[in-house]
Amino acid sequence: MRTADLTGLPEGIPEALHDEGIEELYPPQAEAVEAGLTDGESLVAAVPTASGKTLVAELAMLSSVARGGKALYIVPLRALASEKKAEFERWEEYGIDVGVSTGNYESSGEWLSSRDIIVATSEKVDSLVRNNAAWMDQLSCVVADEVHLVNDRHRGPTLEVTLAKLRQLNPSLQVVALSATVGNAGEVADWLDASLVHSDWRPIDLKMGVHYGSAINFDDGSQREVPVGRGERQTPALVADALEGDGDGDQGSSLVFVNSRRNAESAARRMADVTEQYITGDERGELAELAAEIRDVSDTETSEDLAKAVAKGAAFHHAGLASEHRTLVEDAFRDRLIKCICATPTLAAGVNTPSRRVVVRDWQRYDGDYGGMKPLDVLEVHQMMGRAGRPGLDPYGEAVLLSKDADSRDELFERYIWADAEDVHSKLAAEPALRTHLLATVASGFAHTREGLLDFLDQTLYATQTDDPSRLEQVTDRVLDYLEVNGFVEFEDQTIRATPIGHTVSRLYLDPMSAAEIIDGLRWADDHRTEKLRELEGETTSASRSAESEPDATAGFQRASDMVQESSGTGGDGDDGDDGDDFESDRTYPTTLGLYHLVCRTPDMYQLYLKSGDRDTYTELCYEREPEFLGRVPSEYEDVAFEDWLSALKTARLLEDWSDEVDEDRITERYGVGPGDIRGKVETAEWLLGAAERLASELDLESVYAVREAKMRVQYGVDEELLDLAGVRGVGRKRARRLYEAGVESRADLREADKSRILAALRGRRKTAENILEAAGRKDPSMDEVDESDAPDDAVPDDTGFETAKERSDQQASLGDFE
Repeated sequence: MRTADLTGLPEGIPEALHDEGIEELYPPQAEAVEAGLTDGESLVAAVPTASGKTLVAELAMLSSVARGGKALYIVPLRALASEKKAEFERWEEYGIDVGVSTGNYESSGEWLSSRDIIVATSEKVDSLVRNNAAWMDQLSCVVADEVHLVNDRHRGPTLEVTLAKLRQLNPSLQVVALSATVGNAGEVADWLDASLVHSDWRPIDLKMGVHYGSAINFDDGSQREVPVGRGERQTPALVADALEGDGDGDQGSSLVFVNSRRNAESAARRMADVTEQYITGDERGELAELAAEIRDVSDTETSEDLAKAVAKGAAFHHAGLASEHRTLVEDAFRDRLIKCICATPTLAAGVNTPSRRVVVRDWQRYDGDYGGMKPLDVLEVHQMMGRAGRPGLDPYGEAVLLSKDADSRDELFERYIWADAEDVHSKLAAEPALRTHLLATVASGFAHTREGLLDFLDQTLYATQTDDPSRLEQVTDRVLDYLEVNGFVEFEDQTIRATPIGHTVSRLYLDPMSAAEIIDGLRWADDHRTEKLRELEGETTSASRSAESEPDATAGFQRASDMVQESSGTGGDGDDGDDGDDFESDRTYPTTLGLYHLVCRTPDMYQLYLKSGDRDTYTELCYEREPEFLGRVPSEYEDVAFEDWLSALKTARLLEDWSDEVDEDRITERYGVGPGDIRGKVETAEWLLGAAERLASELDLESVYAVREAKMRVQYGVDEELLDLAGVRGVGRKRARRLYEAGVESRADLREADKSRILAALRGRRKTAENILEAAGRKDPSMDEVDESDAPDDAVPDDTGFETAKERSDQQASLGDFE
């Protein structure tokens, strides 16, 4: 089918496709159009990677807009949302407005109502439904990318319920589901009342095989000689062979998939010694610039190790990297500057990074529930293998598994090469998934009775697949009981209503169990405030406040303890269930550690694991800082509960270090994490503390001010004295400390201080200084003719280490054995 023959699209689109070199549709694309794709018919496209699924989505969305509708493109990853938005923006010259939304789960995204195509993660779409986004009923087309992820126990239920709600909101909605080739694509199509396009066609050949001995044995019976010398490893030989290619200028890149972050980093170091031999002089210079950009992202050992590998033409890629790291690596790989990436399977999840050769080095992964190394699913391995072969760049693609002997070679052919992908199965019937989705279904008005809930759940994939509907009923009843006991829903005869706090929990996108934990902890803090302040003050300390300590009404930020005393009159009102005596203290309570620990013990926070030796370390710390915890510490004999408590404490300590301005490199070393892990924990804590602040405010709890301070400190990664400065756009945690130690202590100082002092504190970076002064509201932010050498000596802070502020005050005495 020729693109010139396409109908139902906005004017100029068929010609634009022709100008892009798309004159003929791929067979799966043509089959989709013939099935009514551009006429509003629902469709499941189960086709291999790189077979044109994105164009199928675009044709559906563009034709929907041409009919006067609005289209939504649902992606599984934030990174993929940005990539797709950039891809779709080429249609803006034809009058198509594109928007993207991935964060702020409490927002209704009203600004998106003016967009024709909206790109969002499934979690964001779910939150938009919960927050009653008015434009949702204008949707005429929804595309669900990577719909086979309904099989994922973490993200699958959200995608499944969101699609069910969107279909209920808009009964005539066109649903286009893009999937890998799974075993039961027909069952998914039946669930969505959609036609099925199922194809194994690819635009370029993909040869799958196993390397054994000195050759790759392919599934078509052919072989490729790739000798491995005595004492050498298979993977470097395969990467070098791809770079050698089949002739002049035929270099091929490689993706190497391994089973852990540590293995990805060590493999990249080895591959760098191979790729270094194949980079040109010009590429060497470009790679050096790229390595410098990578070092600028973060001052961590991970960043330095990545930069060293990249300088030689290789890289590693895993979830521990900062998002900026991942973007730089992916872009350079697509531009053929980086020749080899060693990655964990996260890279196979939709991000567009194809290569000439894929090497699946590790086909087993440790699984604690399994009790050891567990073989990967066929679907996951096929997703990795599908990254081989770049249309328009490679003449073919090769996907290779590694074998040490003939028996394992034969096993790999049977297990993966010749095997069909598994069926996908709904994970909705688990209680953790149903807790949040049942509350949201009631709160957003999709159901008002038990029968209504069950009718709604009957529209899910689970209902399509199950032969035991009673199981879903039983789990639903248990979850409703839980929601009622915790005050999130209430029953009146047969009617179920969300309570005011239940509505808030749903809009905040919290797991109800997280909300219950937070509410219980904050109420406990209010009830035990005087008692715990006495313990923290050593029982005998009375911290009465003098007139000089009254808060300055003109200050940019007030401490939580000041705000509490303004609102209540004292540090403790005597009516909190404690000792009736008045007790005053200028200490902030709850403490930041107590609040960080509270949110870290919720199901919405992925806790750090306890490693060898950690139990003793954190048990000691637990008893040392027991007065700060918001709740009763479990007994050491409650083994699972106590270990969970300590895991939350370890995670909370990471957040405390971050907000105490400990250097990022020290944190990565201390906790065995990557910079991406730190940022992930910080973002999650900021969201949960923001939710805790809302809950505390609605329940009129005294701890609301302390929660707000803890949230701001983790958001900016600074001590409380820097909060005002750090809140200025462009300052950040390191610059805030340098400015503060140079005598520029607030945004007011930024507006009034001598410019040479500010420029010296910012290491002479004029453009940075101008941007910061403009953001602070300085009338004349220009740094023209300002000479940093005119600054006084105290304007250049001692910057030998970033951990200065907190270390000078207490030398991190609470956990000195980590130093």
